[in-house]
Amino acid sequence: MPKSILYFVTFYFFLVTATYAQNAAIEKQKPEPLGIAMEGFEYPFEVKYLRLNLEGQDVRMAYMDVNVPGDQTVVLFHGKNFFGAYWKETIEKLAEAGYRVVVPDQIGFGKSSKPNIHYSFPMLAANTKQLLDTLQIESAAIVGHSMGGMLATRFALMYPETTERLILENPIGLEDYKPIVPYATIEAQYKSTLALTEESIRKYQESYYVNWSPEYETYVQVHYRWTLSGEYPRLAWASALTADMIYNQPVAYEFSDIKVPTLLIIGQADRTVVGKNRVPREDLDKVGQYPRLGKKVAETIPDAQLIEIENVGHIPHFEAKDQFYAALLKFVAN
Repeated sequence: MPKSILYFVTFYFFLVTATYAQNAAIEKQKPEPLGIAMEGFEYPFEVKYLRLNLEGQDVRMAYMDVNVPGDQTVVLFHGKNFFGAYWKETIEKLAEAGYRVVVPDQIGFGKSSKPNIHYSFPMLAANTKQLLDTLQIESAAIVGHSMGGMLATRFALMYPETTERLILENPIGLEDYKPIVPYATIEAQYKSTLALTEESIRKYQESYYVNWSPEYETYVQVHYRWTLSGEYPRLAWASALTADMIYNQPVAYEFSDIKVPTLLIIGQADRTVVGKNRVPREDLDKVGQYPRLGKKVAETIPDAQLIEIENVGHIPHFEAKDQFYAALLKFVAN
């Protein structure tokens, strides 16, 4: 073989090999898609499932039941952009103190089914009540964070006999968003969710915190990896439906009807507003003012206490762990 041809063949082989290796390295760096039921994502405790039938659809509600000896139970409700696993340390603290801890992933979230149904807080509350009945739990302390605070409020209003105490951690829904936030159709919210990128997800989640920590990146990557799944449109539609639920089903007018002892834990730097990107800039200082809203709601609920945590954002159980756990454990023990 002539040297010129041999040189060309050798060079071509080297180029192909180098290109393949480079492409393989790039592919290796890409995150793996995550199934919309979080298949393969490990939760801190065993996950079980409650079978439900909603609007003619068979669905499964995931939950963790950390069943330690003791007479008292605490139920933890997650926020809209989270799932039961983010309560890991809270579960451990409560279990160490002798409480049984039940942590559902609501239908439409986490490891639970993502059906196309009419989502409502009464429906989610009824699902949770069915779960507690199945587990033969007659009463519990109910803890709700963010959207979970709206759900916990609805649960306490529907099932006061089951709710020993109510703990609201930076709940959304302390105000009615409809007079403040311009309406967006479900279709518009669906398209917005479909368009999420790794960068936009991270930017939004960074707004939850005063001080970002690398441990929070896990929740960015979960959302981003969902967008890589072939089933992501189904999750995006469920997300749009639950966003519409939050917007159209306020609990802000019913706080005075709560009949159980209530604790509000409010990170004072939080400015979370559902649909904040739709609020005119000149009106932003009128919404999401958690210091003012916390005081107002604490005065409205008949038997309420308020814990204000300075320099902390939307998730005190991440940013102010010691203060959050001290307040929570003291309140549920009384």
